[in-house]
Amino acid sequence: MTRKESKDIARVEPRALSPFEEIEKLFEEAWKRPFSLFSSLMPRLKSETEVVAPAVDIYEEGDDLVLKAELPGLNKEDIEVKVTDDFITISGEKKKEEKVEEKNYYRYERSYGSFSRTFRLPIDVQTDKAKAKFENGVLEVRIPKTEEAKSKERKLQIE
Repeated sequence: MTRKESKDIARVEPRALSPFEEIEKLFEEAWKRPFSLFSSLMPRLKSETEVVAPAVDIYEEGDDLVLKAELPGLNKEDIEVKVTDDFITISGEKKKEEKVEEKNYYRYERSYGSFSRTFRLPIDVQTDKAKAKFENGVLEVRIPKTEEAKSKERKLQIE
């Protein structure tokens, strides 16, 4: 087996932003998604225009690498998971149809959205033993670490 270079997941500690940093962040978001400020004023438009991007956590638990993704409103048939030696990709499509028939009006709305997120795996894993479970809107993927990856871990003495 060839030796791979070490890969880490970036960890960011939250900190309070200064008023200037908050304004700068708002401007950056406005340039990235010019209609985001407008859609926050009109919630109905926001639900139809926002990009579906599920929240994802990746962490190590025992001998496994675990990926958890929040996918409310989806069925397991709408989700696809692909794993290679270095990457994991989750993708899916959300379809929503709403039909309301009342005495004096009729409304039929449809909305669709798809997503795809790819993550670099931070350690060597056994992709052939990966397992995925979808329950209550949460996708959980467990991939066992390789023996080599397990042996690289060591406890440090604190001075």
